[in-house]
Amino acid sequence: MPMAVRIHQTGGPEVLKYEKVKTPAPGPGEAVVRHAAIGVNFIDTYHRSGEYKLEELPACPGMEGAGVVESVGDDVTLVKPGDRVAYASPPPGAYAQERVIRADRLVALPDDISEEVAAGMMLKGMTANYLLRRTHRVQQGEPVLVHAAAGGMGLLLCQWAKHLGAVVIGTVGSAEKAEVAKAHGCDFPIVATEHDFLPAVAEITKGQGVGVVYDGVGRDTFDRSLGCLGILGHLVLYGQASGPVPPFDLQRLAAKSNTITRPVLFHYTARRRALETMANELFDVVRQGAVKIEVHHRFPLKDAAEAHKALESRETTGSVILIP
Repeated sequence: MPMAVRIHQTGGPEVLKYEKVKTPAPGPGEAVVRHAAIGVNFIDTYHRSGEYKLEELPACPGMEGAGVVESVGDDVTLVKPGDRVAYASPPPGAYAQERVIRADRLVALPDDISEEVAAGMMLKGMTANYLLRRTHRVQQGEPVLVHAAAGGMGLLLCQWAKHLGAVVIGTVGSAEKAEVAKAHGCDFPIVATEHDFLPAVAEITKGQGVGVVYDGVGRDTFDRSLGCLGILGHLVLYGQASGPVPPFDLQRLAAKSNTITRPVLFHYTARRRALETMANELFDVVRQGAVKIEVHHRFPLKDAAEAHKALESRETTGSVILIP
């Protein structure tokens, strides 16, 4: 019987339990994927803690993985047994040696991209795609601010934004992480533990502010992120690693005609054609070398709790994956 990591109650990393779980047969439109690698992302910690509600418990976290199709249900034509595939999609269930998933959520994995790289890039890479090309279409020469610029998500945003010709400003947690961010396209890394990023951004932009802030931190950065925007600037709040943002007065946006968005990847990939287009765009920039996927942290599946601890303590750079 295959193994999986499940939670029977919400809480800290210690609620993640490694146990045997029977994989059901795929139903119509479904496929069974045998994982070679599984991505670890902040959304997994939100599901584990209860910040984002799961439909029922026990539940298996994880929204991203790569591997080989084992079997398919009726009416499945998009994939077949033996295909190498990857995905970043709800519902959770990736923290397992194998799982059932809708076949139309799987994309074919090119021969020149490994399962480990795919598991480390699908969710973050397609998030970077929609943030930079769809939610706010970054322009040549536009100043942008990326929070947590040395994290797995931040490194992808910095590289891709630089590839698009943006002037990339990023916040990081240490001088070491500043060097990492700079090596990945961040023109102006700001060590936020030593410098307030709000006046630093004002100095870098000569008081004009940035065109867009990509903020996955949430509560701790929100107010100052707003202050970093220039006229017609766009605050893209795509996560809340520090907690949810409290209610605030929308009238504050009128001072510079600013906008705020709270987008979710899975709305952008809901249509099959959009999913395939975004995945292929991601594969293309990776192939070109414009975006390098660096998997710096590998944990055995049974040690998922340790992976969560490392992620939440901000000890990681690049992508974190689990190996079944």
